[in-house]
Amino acid sequence: MYKLSQINVYPIKSLAGIPLQSSFVDERGLIHDRRWMLVYENGMFFTQRDHPQMALLQPSIEKNILKVSHKHSKTDELEIPLVPDGSSEIDVTVWDDKCIAQTYSTQIDEWFSNVIGIKCRLVFMPDSFRREINNEFVQNKSVGFADAYPFLIIGKESLKKLNGHLKVPLPMNRFRTNFVFSGGSPFDEDTWKRIKIGDVVFDVIKPCARCVITTVNQSTGEKGKEPLAALSKFRRVNGKVLFGQNMVADSAGEININLQIEVLERK
Repeated sequence: MYKLSQINVYPIKSLAGIPLQSSFVDERGLIHDRRWMLVYENGMFFTQRDHPQMALLQPSIEKNILKVSHKHSKTDELEIPLVPDGSSEIDVTVWDDKCIAQTYSTQIDEWFSNVIGIKCRLVFMPDSFRREINNEFVQNKSVGFADAYPFLIIGKESLKKLNGHLKVPLPMNRFRTNFVFSGGSPFDEDTWKRIKIGDVVFDVIKPCARCVITTVNQSTGEKGKEPLAALSKFRRVNGKVLFGQNMVADSAGEININLQIEVLERK
């Protein structure tokens, strides 16, 4: 039996995640998941790939306020309205996608610029904008500021198998997954095509190709070689290192940890 054991959201793209007991699923992702993003002055997104120190910024959400603090610094906590007040809209870019985003105050931008050490802006994806997923795997779905897909799922047994190849075991937070499940065998998620968690149905689209963000220690912001070096020895397919499965939702609804995961269809 498979059971949902973790739910995580990452409100600001490439900052630390927030573990949740429950969350609401809609088409573009879990509520608040990657609806905010930091961009250079030209509107291009950036991530821990180039700025691993982003891992040290910890968001939290209380009532209608998004808060950000530094894990190790005494820098004053930043408070951000969930929806920008009277903001302007700018064009921003995530990979090849052009998006419309709302901006925040210069004070908020300066806080991030000072803490990260690069001039940047915080932006928000409004409900009125739809970033569509249209590729060889999925059509007519939408996503927030996540790289490509709104949901990622990984089994505890898969991480356990990976850690058997490592001298120092790694935590699940290296993989920035939305859902973690217990039960089954390593990489069972690779065999899934359609699953149900509570009342919500998900299509399991494709394996997640992993990048250098997985090598960033999420507690220190330091880069290493693992887990990519180990994964490349037994999880490399067509030049890509695969770990976890990308999904889209076929319905909306509330989910919570400890729900059973029902496999409706296998590949």
